[in-house]
Amino acid sequence: MKNIKIELKWGIIFALAGLLWMLLERLAGLHDAHIDLHPYLTNLFVLPAIAIYVFALRDKRKNDYGGKMSYKQGFITGLVITLIVTVLSPLSQYITATIITPEYFKNVIAYSVSTGLMEQDAAEAYFNLNNYIIQSLIAAPIMGIITSAIVALFMKKKSKND
Repeated sequence: MKNIKIELKWGIIFALAGLLWMLLERLAGLHDAHIDLHPYLTNLFVLPAIAIYVFALRDKRKNDYGGKMSYKQGFITGLVITLIVTVLSPLSQYITATIITPEYFKNVIAYSVSTGLMEQDAAEAYFNLNNYIIQSLIAAPIMGIITSAIVALFMKKKSKND
């Protein structure tokens, strides 16, 4: 794959969308006043995440593959985007934890302990920047591979002569 400008663009867009989502969560109170709803509502990010992959593969198909794209081409495009998103994920976690919502870990630890979900030590071990960076480095490729595989199925397009 010689030209990855489109994948780079969409990988950065994905990372920025994730940061915007975190800002919206914080503004909605999901990182403090309504932290009890956070585990459920944060999963709604899957919708814009899939949409970004759809737009990215559509962009790649139109601009690099002349309007047609095989499943393999789409899947590889998704994998490259996933790699970029994965590489950016520690920086995204850092920006989220230090700029967007620096009180999140303190709040979620307090909530988890006060509701009896976790003991203090376990909550502190789980809810911290280092652990979230590790989790993002695991989750980003897993979710990206799955998303790439599914979206590539819908984005493949043969030429009219094939």
